[in-house]
Amino acid sequence: MQKREQWGSKIGFIMAAAGSAVGLGNIWKFPFTAGQNGGGAFVFIYLIFIVLVGFSVMLTEFALGRRRQLAAVGAFKSEDRRWTFVGIVGVLCGFLIMGFYPVVGGWALAYIFKVVAGLLNNPETIGSSFDAFITNPGIPIIWMIIYLVINIAIVSRGISSGIERAGKILMPLLLIILIGIAVKGLTLPNSFEGVKFLFKPDFSAVDGKVVLAALGQAFFSLSLGMGCMITYGSYLSKEENLVGNTGFITAMDTVVALLAGLAMFPAMFSFGIEPTAGPGLVFVVVPILFAEMGGAGNTLATLFFIALTVAALTSSVSLLEVVVAYFIDEREFSRKKATVTASTIMAILCIFSSLSFGGIGPKLFGKGAFDIFDLLTDKIFLAIGGMMICLFAGWKIGKEELLKEITNEGTLSYSFLNIWFFLIKYIVPVTVAIVAVNGILDGFHTGAGPIMLIGIAIIAVFSAISKKL
Repeated sequence: MQKREQWGSKIGFIMAAAGSAVGLGNIWKFPFTAGQNGGGAFVFIYLIFIVLVGFSVMLTEFALGRRRQLAAVGAFKSEDRRWTFVGIVGVLCGFLIMGFYPVVGGWALAYIFKVVAGLLNNPETIGSSFDAFITNPGIPIIWMIIYLVINIAIVSRGISSGIERAGKILMPLLLIILIGIAVKGLTLPNSFEGVKFLFKPDFSAVDGKVVLAALGQAFFSLSLGMGCMITYGSYLSKEENLVGNTGFITAMDTVVALLAGLAMFPAMFSFGIEPTAGPGLVFVVVPILFAEMGGAGNTLATLFFIALTVAALTSSVSLLEVVVAYFIDEREFSRKKATVTASTIMAILCIFSSLSFGGIGPKLFGKGAFDIFDLLTDKIFLAIGGMMICLFAGWKIGKEELLKEITNEGTLSYSFLNIWFFLIKYIVPVTVAIVAVNGILDGFHTGAGPIMLIGIAIIAVFSAISKKL
């Protein structure tokens, strides 16, 4: 058995874990989801769920990982083999997300150079340029490979020398860039309307759809339910303050999401662009937005896509580490062998995902690889995985054992831990189950029913064979 790696410093762990939480969901998904769900009211509900659900689940995952000093699969198998499937679903989730996430990461990386090369010179062609780029059968794959190689270079160096060192550099860089863009946006005429849209709640617009969108965003934006935080927690020393670290990481993730909103909405309102632009916001609307700014636009657009690439990178590194840790812990691979093995499989999946935009790759029930991987993870694996983590912690491990881990064997004291355990045992599983059911039903409504059934069947099969694994 190889000696367990550990984080070299508290700040290194915080930056790496915050980087895992901060990803495309913060800079890409949060602004357009907020825009489509009424702005301020959505943000207010989102912040409530971050505190009640996000913080609670993250603390639980850290505790489970550190408890046995094992990553996603081992943390469950060491307690009860019947629960091994929860860890396996987390590892599979990491594989599948990394089967399309580096494709988008490659787009972000490519757009840094596209902006420098003059993308903003012809604003009217930005939309068609993006469509032509992602449907090209070869060029996006090259950028995906470059992006994936950067991930490999970081993860193969280990925890303290690779992931931790990268986090210490990338997270401050991301914050500085977003603050700079937000400050510039706030100086534009009529920009305060964008601030009001983001922070002034209009509860008359709130319905069940808005609440579910806020709950889903709060849960998924923190990289929960996929084994990342369990894996990162497994590298923590027993002296670390789990509650304090969780609070700081949750706060950083939320700040980045709000900064992304401030980087976009004030400028959008200033130039009369609708805040409900949807998923095309980042690669079409944002470049047009910066093109409207004139001279400073090129510099700000370049910085924005650097920030987007950094955010994607800090998350994908943690997803790769989930799979790498599985090979190291359960298959006793060396770190380099585990990294190369995992990345090779991910690269193959990513090629199929990239080709699906050009209609070239294989399809299943009318869906390409990119959509299949996204549907399985976003609609099923993440929510069910998160729900099972809470049930495992609350009903299998139990209050006494969890509190011993979180209070460092009673050397620390927190007055709200009874509330936290009540949330984890009773409230959070129900709320996450609602997200899971809603996601599955939404999948059926959008014609992805067979894929939903495949995802449920995969979880059922892993659950049935867990005793033998």
